Amino acid sequence: MLPVEHLHLEHVLQTVSVLESVVLHSFGPEGGQVLFTRDTGQAMLSRSGTRILTALRLEHPLARMVVECVLKHSTVTGDGSKTFILLLASLVRMIHTTACKEPNVSHTYNSREAAEAATARHLADELLSFALEELDDIIAMGVVPYGCCLSWEDFTAKTQLPAHTNNHSVQKLLASFFHSRLGRTHCDFISSLTCELLTHWRFKNDLPSLSLQFVNDNLPALHTPVLGFPISCSRLIEGQVIHRDFSTPCPQTDHQPVKAVVFTGHLQPKLLSAGEVLELGCGEQRMKRSVVQFSAWAERSLECVIANLQSLGVSVLLSAVKQSAAVLALAAQADMCIVECVSEDELSLFSRLSGATPASDCWMIEPEHVATLTFCRPILLGAHRYVHVAFHDSEERVLVKPCSLVLCGPGEGQTDQYACAFRDAIRMLLSTWEPMGMTATTASKRTVQSNKSTSLHMDNQIPNAPPFQQGVLEPGSVIPAGGTFEFLLNHALLQQRHSCSVSDDTNMGVPAVSHLLANALLSVPRQIYSHNLRCFLQTQTRILSFIQNHSHPVSRVYKHKQDTILIQDRGKREFPLEEGKQSMHCCREADVSSKVFIWDSGLESVFCKYQLLLAVLQCVSSLLQVDTVLCTHTALHTQSRGLANISWEDTEDEAED
Repeated sequence: MLPVEHLHLEHVLQTVSVLESVVLHSFGPEGGQVLFTRDTGQAMLSRSGTRILTALRLEHPLARMVVECVLKHSTVTGDGSKTFILLLASLVRMIHTTACKEPNVSHTYNSREAAEAATARHLADELLSFALEELDDIIAMGVVPYGCCLSWEDFTAKTQLPAHTNNHSVQKLLASFFHSRLGRTHCDFISSLTCELLTHWRFKNDLPSLSLQFVNDNLPALHTPVLGFPISCSRLIEGQVIHRDFSTPCPQTDHQPVKAVVFTGHLQPKLLSAGEVLELGCGEQRMKRSVVQFSAWAERSLECVIANLQSLGVSVLLSAVKQSAAVLALAAQADMCIVECVSEDELSLFSRLSGATPASDCWMIEPEHVATLTFCRPILLGAHRYVHVAFHDSEERVLVKPCSLVLCGPGEGQTDQYACAFRDAIRMLLSTWEPMGMTATTASKRTVQSNKSTSLHMDNQIPNAPPFQQGVLEPGSVIPAGGTFEFLLNHALLQQRHSCSVSDDTNMGVPAVSHLLANALLSVPRQIYSHNLRCFLQTQTRILSFIQNHSHPVSRVYKHKQDTILIQDRGKREFPLEEGKQSMHCCREADVSSKVFIWDSGLESVFCKYQLLLAVLQCVSSLLQVDTVLCTHTALHTQSRGLANISWEDTEDEAED
C-alpha cells in the first residue's frame, strides 16, 4: 500500500512561507540579486521571480503546485511572480489565524485540525467568490480613477529622449517593470529601447493589441543575443537578422535589389514521368556505367532548377533544410547564394515581411515565391556571422519599419536574463492594453443592481466620483507604482465592508472576507518599504489623506499640444504640470502646491494587478482543497530549458484532493 501523508493547514503555511523567504531577498526596489549554483559549478544571478522559483529543487508536490500556478500566471501577464508568492503567504497566514480563532464544533468534526481545515476552505472559497463577483467593480471605482489611461500613441510615440531620461508614460511603466527585474542601472535604457522597437512595429489599421501580439509571437526571430558586451551596446538594426551563415559565397549586389526565395524542402532531380525509364543493369562494369549515367541525369535535372531560378532573377535561396553537396556546387557555379537550416520562426517572419509565399516544390517556383530585398549581406554580431536582409516598403505596412533587436550582455546567463525580461515586458504591455471585458456574471449583476445600492457604494468609496466606463477595466489603465494600488484597494475594500455591514446586517461573509483581503494587500507595500517603516507610514497617510480631502479623482488626463499634461477638474480651471509628470487628482485653484501629487516611482498595470489577485485567490482555494498526498516512487521528470530553468512534468498524480 502506498504511503499516505495527511496535510494540515500548518503544512500549507510552512510550504508557502519557505517560498516566501526565498523571493523576499529580491523583492522590491531595494531587493538584491539571488545567486544559484548548480552541481556542474554553473552559476545563475537573477532578480526574476520566475527564474528563481524554477531553479529550486522542490520535492514536495504542494510546493511544485504553487510554482506551477506562478508560472502559468507569469506566462500570461509576464509579471508578478514574487508578488504572487508574497500575497499567497500573507493570505494563507491570515486564513490560518482566522481559522484557529473560530470555535470548533466537536459533534461536527472529529478533531480540531479538521475543523480548522473546514473553516479555512470556507474562507478561501468565500474570498474567491467575492473576488469574482465584486473585485472588478471595487477596482473600477476605487483604484482606476486615481490613475490614468495610456493611449496607443503613447505606446508608439516617437520621442527623441536621451537614454537617462524617463519622461514618457510608457517608459515610466516599462522602467518600473525593468527596475524590479534588472535593477536601477539599466531600466531606463531598456525601457527606451522597448519603446523604440514598438514604434517601428506598428502595422497599418491594426489594433494595438495585434501589433503587440505580433512582436510577442515573433520575438525569438526578432532578437539576437550577443555575448561579451555591456547591455548599453544593445541597439536596433534595420531589417531582419537570420541566425545562419551563408553556405555559399554571398552575392555581390553593389547596392542593387536582391531577389530571394524561401524553400522548405530539398532541391532534387525531377521525378521520372510516365514511360520514362532509367536503365540500371547488373554486373560490376554495367553498374558503374549506370551510376555515372544516373549522376549525369541528376546533375542535368538540378541544372534546370538553377536555370529556372536564374531566369526569375533569384540570387539568394533560404532553405529550411540542409541541401546536398551537388546543389551547393551548382549554386556556387551560378553565383547563387544558399542559406541552409533556417528556423521555421525566421522563415515565417521573412515571408510575412517580404510578402513572398514559401515554395515546397523546386519545379513549381513562380514569381509569387520571389521576394525583392533591399540588400542581403553578412553581418558580424559578437563572435558569430549571420545573414542580414532588408525589405522594400509596401503599401500594406506604411507605418512598419522592420527592425531587429541586438541584445548584448557580458555572459550567457546575463544575456538570457535580459532577453527574458524583454519578452515578459511585451507580455505585460499586451495584458495592459487588452484587458478582459465584462463577464456575463458582472453584467447581470450590474443590470439588477438598484440605483440606491449604486449610490451607496459610490458614496462610501469615492465621494461624487463620476460613473465608470461600461467595461470592467479600460485598456491601458495604469496606476503609480510603489504600493499605490494596494493602498487604494485596501481603503476601497474597507469601505466596501462598512457599506455591506450598513446595508445588510445579515450578510457577515462579505465584510469578513473583504477585511481579510484588505489586510493581506498591505503585505506588499510593507515589503516595498521594509527598509524604512517611516516611509511606509508616510506613504499610506499621504494617500489616505488625499482620498479624504478631495471630492473626486481625475476626470481626465490628456496631453496639450505643447507637450504639457493638463489635469482637468470639472467646473474648475486647468493646471499644467511639468512635462511627463502624472497627477493623481484634479487640481483646485486654492493651495495647488499642497494638493498636486507628483509620482516619480513609475507606473504599473492595473489589469495585471487584478489578474494577479484572481490567480492568487484561485491558488489559495486549490491549495486548501488538498487533504492527502499519496507518496509514489515515480522518478521526478525534469527538463532543463536554459540556465536553471526547470519544469516539472507528470507530477499531477502526486497530489490529489
